[in-house]
Parts: sequence; structure tokens; C-alpha cells
Amino acid sequence: MRRRHLTINVAKDAKAPRIEEEEIEPYSVEEVQKILLEAGRRRHPARWVIALALGLRQSEVLGMKWADVDLERGVIRLRRGRLRPKYAHGCGGDCGCKAGYCKQRVQVRRETKETKSRAGRRLIPLPDELIRLFGKHQESQARERSLARQLWAEKEYVFASPTGEPLNPNTDYHEWKDILVAAGVREARLHDARHTAGTVLRLLKVPERIVMAIMGWSSVSMAKRYQHVADPMLQETAEKIAVLLWGLPDGAPAETLETAD
Repeated sequence: MRRRHLTINVAKDAKAPRIEEEEIEPYSVEEVQKILLEAGRRRHPARWVIALALGLRQSEVLGMKWADVDLERGVIRLRRGRLRPKYAHGCGGDCGCKAGYCKQRVQVRRETKETKSRAGRRLIPLPDELIRLFGKHQESQARERSLARQLWAEKEYVFASPTGEPLNPNTDYHEWKDILVAAGVREARLHDARHTAGTVLRLLKVPERIVMAIMGWSSVSMAKRYQHVADPMLQETAEKIAVLLWGLPDGAPAETLETAD
């Protein structure tokens, strides 16, 4: 049309292909209990409670530093995300393997990136149980720092490797898969933990603006995607999940988390 070869816009009457919305299947109370029990046996129990209770994105959790955590006020400030590592050969390509497996590999991408959107930069309140778990996690990390000695990288990541380096998203993902298998629950993506948190907040009738603030949604349309609830997720179930994740009374599965390092 710009060159005037056509007198009408032929795309105007074209129908856009229908986009199939991804089906959301949150975990049931029983599944959440099993996951938390198994998570309590891992190095970072708090990492998985965060996923199921607050629905934080993987990049947000792995990019979190201790300066972002205020245990006295009971809040965490989200302002950066972990980037997937990218490597280049340090051997000139002579090793015959991919750059990521090169023994002399060089990191060519920064570890984190500051969050630009207003919805992404947010303050998240911590339930009392998570404050306690963060405190225990801090103690556990101090022991790891002492054991690592000069090998420890002082980078201040909340969830780090045994030498203080930021966790690789792939390593984190595979641990999630291992937890599901060990817990004996159905196969699911790590993002489904986020779906569970979002659905619970909706079922509990938490005001929409609060749900959007916690989940980091920038549009109402994102919140509406979580209004679909599977049949087993009735109001009673939502209340049980709320008690499990936000209240955690005596005898709840989180008791197991207290004994894990």
C-alpha cells in the first residue's frame, strides 16, 4: 500500500488465529503437603515454600540478595532477576565440546538484570513461617561459608551454591523435578507452583490489586487467567492451603522444614 500497488488493505478482513490459552492446574492440598515434606529434606527449604506461598518467578528468587530481605519488617524487595548463564570457549574452541562444558569456559553474560517494570519491582510481605525459615536459612548459609573458607564467593545471594555463587536456573529446575518424583506427586512445571499461589489468592477473595501486587502482574487480564479453578479446588480446599502455607499451625508439614539445613 505504501508504494500504491494495492488500493485496499487486504489484511484488514483477515481473521487472526485463535490463541489457545494454557490450562492452569494448581496443586491440591495433599500435593502441596507432600512437596513441602520433601522440600524440607533439601538444602534450601525456604526456596520451595516461597514458590508455593508467594508465587515468585524463578528468576526473582534466584536473583534475590540478602540486602533485599528485611526480616525485622518481614518483607522482601524484588528488584532484579537471575539471567541464564552464557559461556564462551576459553580454550579457543579446541576442546571439542560445547562452550558450556569447556573446562576453561568464560562467562559472557552478567548474572542478574535489574527489573524495569513497576509491577516487577515490588515489596512482598512474608508470612511468619517464612520469616523463621529465612532466619534458619541464613544460619545454614553461614555454616557453608565457614566450610568453604577462601573458596566462598561473597556475592550475597540468598539462594547460592555451596561456594556462594548464584544458582544456575537449570540446576534449580532439575531439583524441582527431583522433588516432585521423590514426593510422589504428578509431573508439573516449576511455573505451576506460581499458578498454585495465584489461584489460592483468588479463591481466598484477596482484593485484586493486592493479588496483582504480590504476583507482579501488570494487567487485570493476567489476574483473570487464574479465575479458572479445577473441580477439586473448592473453597474448603483453598482455606486448607491458606492455613498450610500462610498460617502453618502446629503439626503442619512445615514442622519438617525446621530440621533441615
